[in-house]
Amino acid sequence: MPALTRCLAAAAFTGLLLVADTPALQAEDSLPQLTRLLADSKDTEFQLDLLRGLSAALQGRRSAPMPEGWSAVEIRLAGSSNDEVRTLVQTLSLTFGSPQARAALRTLAKTSTADASARRKALDSLLAAKDPELPSALQALVTDSAVRSTAIRGLAAYDDPKTPAVLLGGVYSGLPSSERRDALNTLASRPAYAKPLLLAVAKGSIPKTDLTADLVRQLRSFKDADISRQITEAWGVMQDTSPDMQKEIEKVKRTYWAGGSTPGDGPRGRVVFNKICAQCHHLFDSGGAVGPDITGANRGDLDYLLQNILYPNAVIPNEYRASTLETRDGRVVMGVVKQQDANGYVIQTATEQVKLPKGEVAKVDQSDQSMMPEGLLAPLSDQEIRDLLYYLGRPGQVPLPAGTK
Repeated sequence: MPALTRCLAAAAFTGLLLVADTPALQAEDSLPQLTRLLADSKDTEFQLDLLRGLSAALQGRRSAPMPEGWSAVEIRLAGSSNDEVRTLVQTLSLTFGSPQARAALRTLAKTSTADASARRKALDSLLAAKDPELPSALQALVTDSAVRSTAIRGLAAYDDPKTPAVLLGGVYSGLPSSERRDALNTLASRPAYAKPLLLAVAKGSIPKTDLTADLVRQLRSFKDADISRQITEAWGVMQDTSPDMQKEIEKVKRTYWAGGSTPGDGPRGRVVFNKICAQCHHLFDSGGAVGPDITGANRGDLDYLLQNILYPNAVIPNEYRASTLETRDGRVVMGVVKQQDANGYVIQTATEQVKLPKGEVAKVDQSDQSMMPEGLLAPLSDQEIRDLLYYLGRPGQVPLPAGTK
């Protein structure tokens, strides 16, 4: 590639990155010129510079007007021998609302014989563009084990009246525990989804114990009279804070030591931990990253453990404060805001990282509470409490019970 052309490529790339920090109109004014450069270029490195610049300029935006001439670029570069060129062109085409790109990705996502990773990436791309035709495809994929988790989580992004029935109508009972959690998160994301969920709990088709304390807290955050009534009927009146911390700690300690000299079972306790703690906390060799890694914590001190479990709001580092974001179409996302800029928000929930464009967010509330909810032990039996606390106090990892995945 001639030196002058390389200089022009570098200038175009650098200039576009600068445009990314200016108002959207200016960025869009640059698109036709850059599209013409792409249409004329046969140099792969030049194409990559321009495509990366376009991608950076439009980062965080679900859509942008398609520049004149893009359709021809899309068709030509879709046949590129370079994987990154093809991927960037397809991603940008989605942002520009290309029907061909959306149809191709929907077809790939639904093709059961295709590579599972490619299918999940196709769904992720369509979700990032909020493809309006995606809900029916996601609902059909909740029984496809290769992409099921992505499909279940993705349904939370859409206000579709069919979703609760799809997830609750026989699908839920056949899901592994991690994907049950995905389904519950989706059903707890909107008031219209939460009401059928709580009705299923009331009927016994979903065990009450499957709804952990953080999910119940999210349901309560809707401040909906019907939902509040359903929660009260299922769990009784819930108090956020016990009036006497030490009294509560002593009560749980008595429960713990009632198990004898070896109060609990480590492997069984690991199962309980995986159910109610692991989505947020890393311990030993697994777990989430919402809360702090507790591997090096003072876990051998029972009082320390109980103070932190029963009263997580006593001391809350800013990086673990919960925020609730409500979208303009009624979705509620509760988590820790990891990033906020002119483009939008990145929120770490208990199970995934959610990106929301700023224009879709109607309300942001930062709580004075920790992401870790109170009442974590409330749904557990006495033996489950003993098993969990015993496991948390082990100096090293223990095996799961035989036959447990």
